[in-house]
Amino acid sequence: MLSALAEGLLDLVAPRRCPGCDLRHDWGGRGFCEACRPLLEPLMGPAAYAYGGPLAEGVRRLKYQGRTDLVEPLSALLVERAVHHRGKVDVVVAIPLHRERLKTRGFDQAALLAAPVARALGVPLARQRLLRVRHTATQAGLKEAGRADNVRGAFVARRDSNARRILLVDDVRTTGATMQSAAGALHRAGASEVRLLALAGVV
Repeated sequence: MLSALAEGLLDLVAPRRCPGCDLRHDWGGRGFCEACRPLLEPLMGPAAYAYGGPLAEGVRRLKYQGRTDLVEPLSALLVERAVHHRGKVDVVVAIPLHRERLKTRGFDQAALLAAPVARALGVPLARQRLLRVRHTATQAGLKEAGRADNVRGAFVARRDSNARRILLVDDVRTTGATMQSAAGALHRAGASEVRLLALAGVV
């Protein structure tokens, strides 16, 4: 009763909005409204959905407009895809921002999206397992070869012999260079397996 009342008050103060069209609606755990949900394009492989249409709009609102209210519906899509990793990973790790970009943005969107995934899998979110030690240019403005060079040596991982099977989470996967660089750092630090999961992938 109390939780239902609290949820109702929250909807009055900060009504839930569709990440795609930004219209208020009762998303009911599905993330997107009835008009936008059919426009999402599921993908096979490391990315859950294609980056485009309503999903791209939602990601841009989160990252560049500070719309952290959209973390819940966006992460719901990740959780849907992550369930088959249950029992197969020891920890969830998010692709981290460099401290300078974190300072500018004020939040790490990948970590926010990864937290519900970790809860759904019943494993910790290891926020300090992977560090971005070099400030890199935004990947979106670079060609494929340049993206690999841009993130080479950008990550350092900490060793944890009790959590060697890792699910690595990011918001958008383009060529895969960032995730591969991060996975390499985790492997060098003793990870036995690194599984990859992104909310959206550029196709």
